[in-house]
Amino acid sequence: MDPPIEGFAAVAEWIARDHDNEAFIFRKFDRLAARNLLHLQGRIMLLEKELDALDREAAKSNDMLLKDAARSWEDLVQHASEGQVYAQSYMKLVDEIKQALREYDETLVLQHQVSNLPKPSRRTLDPFRCWLNEPHPRLGGQSNYFLDAEDGLVALTPQKDFDPASEFLRQFWQAKTKEPTPDGKFHIARFDERSISAATKVITILVATNLLVGPIYGLYFTSTPLQRLALIQVFTTIFALCAGFMSNARQTEVFAVTAAYAAVLVVFVGSADFSGKAGNGQP
Repeated sequence: MDPPIEGFAAVAEWIARDHDNEAFIFRKFDRLAARNLLHLQGRIMLLEKELDALDREAAKSNDMLLKDAARSWEDLVQHASEGQVYAQSYMKLVDEIKQALREYDETLVLQHQVSNLPKPSRRTLDPFRCWLNEPHPRLGGQSNYFLDAEDGLVALTPQKDFDPASEFLRQFWQAKTKEPTPDGKFHIARFDERSISAATKVITILVATNLLVGPIYGLYFTSTPLQRLALIQVFTTIFALCAGFMSNARQTEVFAVTAAYAAVLVVFVGSADFSGKAGNGQP
C-alpha cells in the first residue's frame, strides 16, 4: 500500500476533490499588487518626463533633420537607421514606453478582475482551515498560513445561489457523501448543490402562491374596512420579509416589489364585491 501523499500534493488533492470548486481559495496580495502598480506607474512617469525633454529639445533646435524626425514617423525611422543620435534615442524611448504601458495596462486590468473576485464563504473556509492545520500542519513555512489573512482571500468560483434562504438550507442539508481524509482523522461532508437549488425553488413557489392567494381569502372574509387594512399590513410585512430572506434582492428592489404587492391588495379591496360574501349573517 502506497503511503499517503503529503505537502502541496495533498492540499491540491483536497482542493480538487470539491466538485463545486468552492475550495479554490487563495490570497490576492493587495498590498503587493498596489506596490507593483506604483512601481510600474513611477517607471512610466519617468519615461514620460524623458520623452517630454526630447520634445523640448526638438522644439528649441534649429536642426531641420531633428525637427523632421519629431513630426514624421517615416523620417524618424530613416534617421534612426542612419545613426542620428536624437532619432535613435527617440526610437529607443518609444519602444520602452510601449512595453511599459502594455505591462502597466495588463496589470491594471488583471488587478481589476482580481478585486472583483468574491470572498470565500465561511462554510467552505472553516473546514479548509481545520483540515489544513489538524492534526498537524499540512504545509511548511509561510505557505501554511495563507488562510489566516481572511480579508485578503478570494474564491475563484462564486458561491451558487447566494441568498439567505439557500445559505440557511446549506447549514442543515443532509450530506450526500462523507469522505474520509487521507489520515482518517476527519470526514468531509459533501452535498449536491442542485438539490439545494431545487428545494429553494419549490419553497419559493409555495410561499409566493400562498402570499398571493392567501390574502384574497383573508380579505374576502373580513367584516370591516379596518380589519382589511390591518390584514393588508400583515401580509405586506410577511411579503417584505420573504422577499428579503428568500432572494438576493437589494433593499431598493425589496421596497419596489413590496409596494407593488401592497398596491395589488389595495386594488383588490377597492374593486371586489364583498356584499354577497359567505359568513356575514345574510340569507
